[in-house]
Amino acid sequence: MRPRKRSIKTKVPAGFDVETYLDAAGGARKVVKYRPQDTVYSQGDPAGDVRYILSGAIRLSVLSSTGREAVVAMLAPGDFFGEGALAGQSIRISTATAVTAASVLIIEKEAMAGLLHSEPAFSDRFISHMLTRNMRIEADLVDQLFNSSEKRLARTLLLLARYGQAHPQHALPKVSQEMLAEMIGTTRSRVNFFMSKFRKLGFIEYNGGLKVHSSLLSIVLHD
Repeated sequence: MRPRKRSIKTKVPAGFDVETYLDAAGGARKVVKYRPQDTVYSQGDPAGDVRYILSGAIRLSVLSSTGREAVVAMLAPGDFFGEGALAGQSIRISTATAVTAASVLIIEKEAMAGLLHSEPAFSDRFISHMLTRNMRIEADLVDQLFNSSEKRLARTLLLLARYGQAHPQHALPKVSQEMLAEMIGTTRSRVNFFMSKFRKLGFIEYNGGLKVHSSLLSIVLHD
């Protein structure tokens, strides 16, 4: 797909002024638009840049040596990904796929490193992202070790809806029950059972897409 540079009007989280960044970064950045199911990059591709989601949703998945695929993250506007390039990662360790139509800012590794040193607001935004990502990984581990599949599903839906963050998305991007089952480590039939239960209880609804209500938190907090 041919990259297309454009003026960006997308609203993103405070602390990262995209227009200012574009003016400062010159040719070291570009914006690429993806259609649903387009591959952003594949596991094993060279890792020479960092990506930032301007709009849409991106899925990260990994493929094992036996051919088994697992979804490891669902990302939304304001999220960085591919940041392993900054730590010397030479190849991508996951595959990034557009779940919906998406606009992604691609920042060359050298330009990204320069911005982190010279732009405090940009650096703060990135550090906040990394800390949040680390806390999410730790919470995911605890979730897998100690919680039931019902709680794991409820927590995953709330995370996809960005519950508790500055820009919650009550209407989720299209995500299949098979994908949810992969994300929480259970079967599609179990996901179907719990989704039906959540719907009957009014925690979620289907109205032109899946909508998640904050009341679903009661499942996560219930002992």
